[in-house]
Amino acid sequence: MKSLKNLKCETLHKSFTFFFVITLERILFSLERIKNKPMKKILFLALISLFISCKTTTSNQSGEATSQAATSVQISSVDYEGVIAAEELEKHLFIIASDEMEGRMTGEPGQKMAAEYIRDFFIENNLKSPPGADNFFQLVPSTFFRPGSGIKDSENVIAFVEGSNYPEETIVITAHYDHTGIDSNGNINNGADDNGSGTVATMMLAKAFQKAKDEGNGPKRSVVFLLVTGEEVGLFGSRYYTDVEPIFKLENTVASLNMDMIGRITPEREENPNYIYLIGTDRLSTELHNLSEEVNRMYVGLDLDYKFNAHNDPNRFYYRSDHYNFAKHNIPVIFYFNGVHADYHKHTDTPDKIEYELLETRARLVFHTAWELANRNERIKLDINE
Repeated sequence: MKSLKNLKCETLHKSFTFFFVITLERILFSLERIKNKPMKKILFLALISLFISCKTTTSNQSGEATSQAATSVQISSVDYEGVIAAEELEKHLFIIASDEMEGRMTGEPGQKMAAEYIRDFFIENNLKSPPGADNFFQLVPSTFFRPGSGIKDSENVIAFVEGSNYPEETIVITAHYDHTGIDSNGNINNGADDNGSGTVATMMLAKAFQKAKDEGNGPKRSVVFLLVTGEEVGLFGSRYYTDVEPIFKLENTVASLNMDMIGRITPEREENPNYIYLIGTDRLSTELHNLSEEVNRMYVGLDLDYKFNAHNDPNRFYYRSDHYNFAKHNIPVIFYFNGVHADYHKHTDTPDKIEYELLETRARLVFHTAWELANRNERIKLDINE
């Protein structure tokens, strides 16, 4: 759409051109009556020079208006979705789910190595550690875990991109980065899909939002990237955050978007793999559900499958991942999930089996959804549908 200033310039130029052509015709008619040929030539060249000068000035004004209009072009999530790329997800997942991480068991050296890797990634990409965290870490003390479990101190890893208009309101993107460690036979459970996939997706979303912020296009609301520990032993990391030490106030938390296992294809969907299971979308906010559907239609085009969202789902997946610790505080949630497969909780859940192009698409869906939640004028409304 043309700006008003640009339209005025074009109108002025057209009016001037019409007036000049009519005037030039009359002057040329008069020149025909001048007998002095040198004088006729001088007058003609002067008129041409005047026309070129006026046209250039008008064009420059129009060009300036066009340039100003170009600088005000609306930036959208599409401008930054390319940061979330299959090759980058693959690169980081082969590290997170490597044997070196020893299955990332809560409180063990492999988990702490993964935490350091995630923190280094946040620092490298210019993200901020929130007030209340210790250089991106939130300590989850051993005493918080079940008595007699023998689980050592662990840590959640937290970064955020501060909002410009409503910085106190937050969108929390969660994924657990721990796994089950080494089995009784000495096999390393790498946990590539569970939940290395959600971990690296969250890292790339953080990078995309920070890039937008660095380029002057940051979100209106703050976006929090919460990589939690202790999920495999009972959702302890997210529960510590919500029930003991919510670094960002729960009453200001607009929504939680949780990615847990988003890199594989469940056997029942092999013939139609362009899907993602969504759980919890309409349980606390119809508005969130509708926004999620619209974002998918506009930007991604996945088949959104609500099979496991049923209240009578025998698997009870709604209660089995970290979003639930937000939902129980009446914070709207979406749980993104690819379903179980033959390698679930086995040492065969390795990064070479991940569908990286599909992982990219699913992660972009979460990114576009978070972008809309963070940039709409009004926060989504709560209407409990339990």
